[in-house]
Order: sequence, then structure tokens, then C-alpha cells
Amino acid sequence: MDNYGNFFVEFLTPFFEGLISIFKSIFAGIVEMFNIIKYIDTVNEYKDTVNIVFIIISILCLLLLICLLSYVIYYIIKKTIKVVRKSHEQDALLEEVEKLNYDMIKLKQENDKLTTMAENMGADLDENGNPITKIKDGESRFYKLTEIDSKWENYTPEVPFNNSLSLKDICESFRNYAASELGLYYTPELIRLFISAFSSSRIIILQGISGTGKTSLAYAFGHFLGNDSVIAPVQPSWRDRTELFGYFNEFTKRFNETELLSKMYEATYNDKIYITILDEMNIARVEYYFAEMLSIMEMPDKKEWNISLVATPWENDPKKIVNGIFTLPGNMWYIGTINNDDSTFMVTDKVYDRAMPIDINEKCAKFEAPKTESINISDDYLESLFDDAQKKNPITEEMLKKLDELDQYIIEHFRISFGNRILKQIEDFVPVYVECGGTEVDAIDYLICAKILRKFEQLNLAFIKNELDEFINYLNVNFGNKNMNRCKDFILRLKKSI
Repeated sequence: MDNYGNFFVEFLTPFFEGLISIFKSIFAGIVEMFNIIKYIDTVNEYKDTVNIVFIIISILCLLLLICLLSYVIYYIIKKTIKVVRKSHEQDALLEEVEKLNYDMIKLKQENDKLTTMAENMGADLDENGNPITKIKDGESRFYKLTEIDSKWENYTPEVPFNNSLSLKDICESFRNYAASELGLYYTPELIRLFISAFSSSRIIILQGISGTGKTSLAYAFGHFLGNDSVIAPVQPSWRDRTELFGYFNEFTKRFNETELLSKMYEATYNDKIYITILDEMNIARVEYYFAEMLSIMEMPDKKEWNISLVATPWENDPKKIVNGIFTLPGNMWYIGTINNDDSTFMVTDKVYDRAMPIDINEKCAKFEAPKTESINISDDYLESLFDDAQKKNPITEEMLKKLDELDQYIIEHFRISFGNRILKQIEDFVPVYVECGGTEVDAIDYLICAKILRKFEQLNLAFIKNELDEFINYLNVNFGNKNMNRCKDFILRLKKSI
């Protein structure tokens, strides 16, 4: 046994002797660094042969080295403490998230208990927690949509459409209406961007810091059209399309219709312009609950905008639900508002590429506006204004050539391309923006910044700093020093973040 013990001790001895030597060396080094006696002896030895000024300079250099070393040690300790503290804060945050998840599970369990109790009593609960009785014989499972059939089947509009305004008139009237009637103030540039965005996508994203009037702008436009916008406040729990349309309850045999579905169904009965506001749309993952809508509305033929609501048809289903399929209305646009903060999800390229994003980060100063009434124009008329503008103001050949060269430049230097979808949006948007009172180059500036340069944030900016400087020079040479300011400002902000 002693032989084993001796082996173990002798085997580990080199390790511990080396470890002790390290600490001895460190301690000896510190003692040697602050050996005042040796410093004094050296000074005494050379004081008669070396100029006193040089000795003083040497002493100052020594003090400087000591201070520098002390600062380095202090900086390392400070960084270490900061990293450890951040790690503890992250652990605390994870514990808080875990606790919230546990509370959510408990709440869901309580909700399931209430639902079970209601089912046992012969009833189900609606979205507000109120009991829903089972459907009676002969009743429609789509109660709200059937009511809309009854109301709108023989409906004739009380006020005829006033289809005589130009796009520039609509922009000016909307801005004055928002200011005079609602106390909301917007710049002419923002209004031009907003109206023009309707021409190139069914989905518009208003993004920026909180309190800049994103939701108010979308709501005011519905009010201006004489057809109030439907607001769908997005919830963190939204996971699929049932949050938008509702779902069929197998127990009650009713379809739980949402307000949005009711508005969609109503829109199929007339030619008004309908606005849906997805308020704080990125508080849940947009690509989860809105994925099907994104795909459907890309189809060029509106007759193909079909969505299946129920698996099997019933005889008394609403008139516009054929074989369980509902065709989305072509006169409805969807405006999502986004707050860019830590409480929300990042919006993916899939959504941004299909939508028209507009940044609202500044408030407009108040101005005196003449009293302006709301307007009553049809969807067909608005679409015809877009078509006429695209025929009247096609993108010039010179600009198309510059865009092609710009595309090649960005591919070569940043490995990012426009893509056919974005090129189609440019062709649709730019002529309408010009008709609204803007210029071609400003429209291009907005689209390149909003659709292309936004992707630069995903690149390793530290490695492309020089390329960013060269890109600004490229824009100055090809588009002019006074143009493309939105793109240049964006690039400068990127450089500051490096």
C-alpha cells in the first residue's frame, strides 16, 4: 500500500512544484519591480557620471510604466466583473422568463378547466369567456356572415362615389383632413409615400419609435375615406391564421368569426376601400399568423385569393363561402404597425420583401390647414388612378440603366441583389409617387433604402467599412451630390454603429 502512496505523491509532485514555482515567480517579479533600494543604489552609482535631468526623466518613465500597468490590471478586472455581472443578469432574466412561462401554463390549465366545465354544462366559451350554446337545427354556423348577407344583399349606397379627384388631390386633401378634423399632422413627403405604397403592395408596414403616429395615420386614412379602419390588436399568443379568421368549434358546431373576417366578408359586397390595421404586428411572429395571407396575395389574379375556412360545405352556409372556401376581397389593404424595441420579434425578409415599409421616426410640426371634408371614392377608381399614373410616368430609360448598374454594383461589393419582386414594386411605385407630386429620383432613393440597404444590417459591417465609403461616392457620381440623401444618411448611420 505504501508503494502505491509513494507512486501517487511522486507522480503529482512535478505538477504542484511547477504551480508553486509560478506563484513564487509572480511574487518575486512583483517584489523586484518595487525594489526601491535597488533603484536608489542605481541612482547613487551613476549620479556623478549621468546628468540629473536624465535621471529625473528615467524616474518619470518608471512611474509612467507603473501607472500604465496598474491601469491595464484595473481594466482587466473591471471587464471581468462586467462580464460576470452581465452573466448573472442574463441568468436572472432567464429565470424570470421561465417563471412567466410557468404562469402562462397555469393560466392555460385554468382556462382548460373552465372550458371543460362549460362543455359539461352543454355550452362553450367564446373569446370573451362567455358561454356559447350549441347551434340549433336550421341555423347557420356563420352567424355574423349570414347577418351580413341579409343586410347587404339588396343594399344601395346612400352617397354616390365622387370619382373625380387626382392622386395629388387625394394626398393634399388627406393631409389637410387629418390636421383640421383629427388634429394629426403629417409631412407632405410622408403622405406621398403612404398613398403611393398602396399601388405596389397589399401590405404596408409603418415602423419606428413609439408615439410618432403610426396607428393614427392608418386609422385617419380609413376615417378620411368614410369607412373606418378595422383594428386587429396583435397578441403575443398569436401562432396561426385562426387568430385572423376564427375557427370551427366541433362541440357547438359554430364558426367563431372574428371582426376581421366579418369586415372581409362585408367588403365583398361593395366597392369601398377597406383598411385593416394589424396593431403592433411584430409582438408575435408575423410569418406564423400571416404566412398564408402573404402567399395568397402574391397571386396576380385576385380570383385566386382563396382561403379554406371549413372542410365540408353546409347548405345554409353564407352565400360567398362556396364549398367551404372564401375569396379574399380585392378592395382591402393591410397596414401593420411596428415598434422596434426589445419586446418584439424581428420581422423576417419574407415579410419585408412582400410589404412596403415606411419609417416614421419624427413628428410633423403643427400647421394651419383649411377645413376639409372626407372623400368617397371607389376601389376601382383608386386602382385606375394607379394604372393611369404607371402609363403616364414610366421610369425613364436613363434611370432603368442606372438601376441595372446599381444592382450589379451591390451584387459585386455586398453580395445582395434586387430580385424580381422588388423590381416589380419599383415599376409600380415610382410612377405613382411622381403623380402624387414627388420626383423619380426621390422615389428610387426611398425604395433602395427601404428594400435593399436594410439588408446591409445583416452584414459584418466592420469588414465593409471601406466599401460603405466607396458606395457613398458611387451614389454621388451616378445620381448627383444632392440626390439619394435617404440612402446616404442610412449608410452614415451604419458606419456610426461600427
